[in-house]
Amino acid sequence: MTLRYSYTLIAPVYDAIVDRATRSVRQISLGRIRALENQQILLTGVGTGLDIPYLDARANYSAIDLNPAMLSRAKQRARQRPDLTIKFQQADAMKLPFEDNHFDVVVMHLILAIVPDSVAALKEACRVVKPKGQILVLDKFLKPGQWALGRRFLNIGLRHIATKTNVVFEELLSKCGNVSVLSDQPALANGWFRYIEMVKNNANSNKPVE
Repeated sequence: MTLRYSYTLIAPVYDAIVDRATRSVRQISLGRIRALENQQILLTGVGTGLDIPYLDARANYSAIDLNPAMLSRAKQRARQRPDLTIKFQQADAMKLPFEDNHFDVVVMHLILAIVPDSVAALKEACRVVKPKGQILVLDKFLKPGQWALGRRFLNIGLRHIATKTNVVFEELLSKCGNVSVLSDQPALANGWFRYIEMVKNNANSNKPVE
């Protein structure tokens, strides 16, 4: 079963499973956006649009998801926010249909541990965000060297249905040398879920921004 197909089946019950558990952490993560006036913000893997109620109307949003059923529910939720400027597009987080250096902020909530190629998804976020732009990640990650045998065992089945449970963020970051981590803090489940804020370095440079 592919993730695209499994999430078509999950879409009708996704909110009941995920919404209440993640409301507060979504708000906190989105609150880390440094500037909002006329900012171009990408919501990568928007899902059913659980971030939409907490978006600031001063910015302009693009929202992508690979699954049509999830995207349809996000569009329905957006109708409750007529104050927002938001464009929806069916697209793959691992191959974004946007030019380099296009967005001021890229939001990646619960997507890096879902896509088959987490490195490709993070690299794409790094590509489309502007130099000195933000990448905000909220997801579950193992720590480097952490055994977490239960989580690794769960990954055997869950990775084909809903999500991976064995992703190590630091391993992803090591493949994306043009970003720097500004903050990395625990969010849920004793630090399994983390808030991570990154900034893209100056173009063609691996040095941190000033």
